[in-house]
Order: sequence, then C-alpha cells, then structure tokens
Amino acid sequence: MIDCRAIKKTFHMGSASLEALRGVDLLVKAGEFISIMGPSGSGKSTLMNIIGCLDTPSAGTYDLDGRAVAGMSFDQLAEVRNRKIGFVFQNFNLLPYATAAENIELPMLFNGKSARQRRRRVEELLQQVGLLEWRQHRPSELSGGQQQRIAIARALANDPPILLADEPTGNLDSQSGEEIMAIFSGLWRQGHTVIMVTHDAGVAAHSQRTVSLLDGRVVT
Repeated sequence: MIDCRAIKKTFHMGSASLEALRGVDLLVKAGEFISIMGPSGSGKSTLMNIIGCLDTPSAGTYDLDGRAVAGMSFDQLAEVRNRKIGFVFQNFNLLPYATAAENIELPMLFNGKSARQRRRRVEELLQQVGLLEWRQHRPSELSGGQQQRIAIARALANDPPILLADEPTGNLDSQSGEEIMAIFSGLWRQGHTVIMVTHDAGVAAHSQRTVSLLDGRVVT
C-alpha cells in the first residue's frame, strides 16, 4: 500500500540546509500496524508528513496504492488526504468553538455527503469512541483523552483505509493513553492500516512492528 524508496528531505534556511531524511526505504502492506520511533530530530514527523501527502520529498519515490504521489495534482492530493488518510495529532487539533459532533462532521463537508448521511455517520462514530452523550460539548469541556477520542472519530469520518497518528498519547496520562491505544488496536483488527509515530516503547509495543529512525535514516 505504501512504498517509499530512497526518500530524502532537505530543508533550506537561507544559506544553511538541514537533511531531515537521508534515503529512507519503507514498505507498509495493507492492514499492517507499524510504529515509527526515534529521538527528537530523527525525521519521524517529516516522514509522516510525506506519507500523509502533507509534504513532498526532495528526492526518492513514494507510491501509494501503486500510484506515484509525485505525479498527482494539488486537487488529487487533497482528495487522497480526504478519502484515503485519516490524521490524528498529539495536540488533537480540534476546532475550539465547534462541538464534538461538528468537529467530526467537518471532513464530510468536503466529501459530498448529504446532511442526513453526515448526521448518521457522526452518531456511529460517537458511539464507536464511547462519547455519544458528549456530542454537544466543545473541546474545552472535554478531558484530553476525550478530545483525542473525538480526534480519532474525525479521522474516521470518511472511512479512510489508512490512519496516521503522530504521538497520539503524548499529551495524555497513562490510563487515557492505554484507552486510546485500545481504540487503535481495535481499528487495526477491523482492517485499517495504522502508522504511528511515538517515542514511547510501551506504546509502540501495541503495533506489529517498529521502524527506528536515527539522523534521518532507518536503523532497524
């Protein structure tokens, strides 16, 4: 499903340059659950952004479902992000003045679903993450664990086959973190491909395999 070959990414800052990725190879099959680990500055989030079509490599190739991402137009990339990939972030990235239900509904507004379809899907997802009774609450009225559950539900709004999670338990206490990982494990068992960046070996233990980065290179 995901085939990254010799991926390099260089950031230019004036006359200086920073090599964030230095020839990364990564193959992820459909239905896998993998963790990407490494110290700060190892290139984890940069690689995640490239996989999620949020950034482009400076060199190398990235094929998604057998199709070269480099050949996609702006609109095609937007469609991939909307239909094929769900994103979950450490800081939740919920709209502060929108309710839980409105945050979940947002991705569907760009996907052609009717109001009735959107409402039904929101109800399904709230049930799935155990927060139906919190549907009218805003993020400030929810705990960190509850906010991350809503963020996961939002990522699932358009039923994407791939879920990308960047430190999804980083801002949570240990119990909330375990609850979030139980949700991800359940989604993997349902057939989703899950790729997760984490610095926590205990969190990574929930995945099938771990890819370790160091200084922009895969070391295991």
